[in-house]
Amino acid sequence: MPRGKLTVARINKLTEPGRYADGNCLFLLVTKSGAKQWVARLTIHGKQTDLGLGGYSYTSLEEAREDAAKLRKVARNGGDPRLERRRETLTFEAATRRVHADLLPTWRSNGHGQRWLSSMETYAFPRLGQRPIHTIGPADVLSVLSPIWTEKNDTAKRVKQRISNVFDWAKGAGHYPGENPANGLDKALPSVKVCPAHMAALPWQELPAFMHDLSEREAISARALAFLILTATRSRELRGARWAEIDGRIWTIPAERMKAGKEHRIPLCPLALEVLDSVRGLGEDLVFPSISRRRPGVERPLSDTVFKALMDRMQRKNITAHGFRSTFRDWCGESAHADREVAEAALAHAVGSKVERAYARSDLFERRRALMDAWGRYCAGEAGDVVQVVRS
Repeated sequence: MPRGKLTVARINKLTEPGRYADGNCLFLLVTKSGAKQWVARLTIHGKQTDLGLGGYSYTSLEEAREDAAKLRKVARNGGDPRLERRRETLTFEAATRRVHADLLPTWRSNGHGQRWLSSMETYAFPRLGQRPIHTIGPADVLSVLSPIWTEKNDTAKRVKQRISNVFDWAKGAGHYPGENPANGLDKALPSVKVCPAHMAALPWQELPAFMHDLSEREAISARALAFLILTATRSRELRGARWAEIDGRIWTIPAERMKAGKEHRIPLCPLALEVLDSVRGLGEDLVFPSISRRRPGVERPLSDTVFKALMDRMQRKNITAHGFRSTFRDWCGESAHADREVAEAALAHAVGSKVERAYARSDLFERRRALMDAWGRYCAGEAGDVVQVVRS
């Protein structure tokens, strides 16, 4: 059992399973899976007992030391820390906000964190918010989910998962004595047949006319949307584009901005390069900076609502920015007759099983370059009704 006062730096480097002593009855338990859990080893009424103080991802070193010191004092005075801890009143809302604060740095955007908490404030807090967390059971969780399970099934599933996260933390931190009350509720909830909702997309046959209308608009949002269409990217990837990511005819999107968490190279067609030339100089860092800035000299990316506002001005409320990825995919299959793996690679989609992907490590860049050049010509109205991409 390794000994020595623990530090944050040392804890972050620990990978070998075992118990690591911090002193004063506090230990860090590292499991075989790599998970790290705080444990206080106390002598309660003459018997050594381990009390969990929560996972390291939720409970800091300083908090664990404070909790262990409180429990040790109770045990030294002849009390039972387990009973004392159960008397502590931690409300569901307080637990939720603590979990939210701990998880916030792990999410890719502040918007995700805001939506996470907002759903709990809307659906869970009215019924459970002020309840002591140890008094909440499966029936209480069911009372939150049942009213929205059929009408807002996707939302209800997310709320259920978030409630489960809160109780996982509470159990690990010793605030909840039983099994997670959000588990095992599926049989008590009605089955919901979910039909996939697809983003509204423009038929590929209408795209050249749309691109022409777009080219007549001077707003930076119009230039950004044109570049999004020509590169078949997502809104978030596009709005965060930086000049440093563009090298000649290649745009390399870093892994942290990609949905799959993997770097993605995009070959830029001549028309996409023209769009870049038209916005060059607007921002030193961002390719498509917002006209509103947080403070002088600080660039701000375009809002996530900018394309919807543009569609409204163009009286195109029946399509979405994300839907242009479907437009591109339909064109690939119906007009360009491109190989499936090339079209999916252009969209940064994974194709095939894990085994197939392990051996197919090429990003098919040169074949994608030919495809994107053909796409650019089609968007410009230069290729007629049908474009053939030669298969290799």
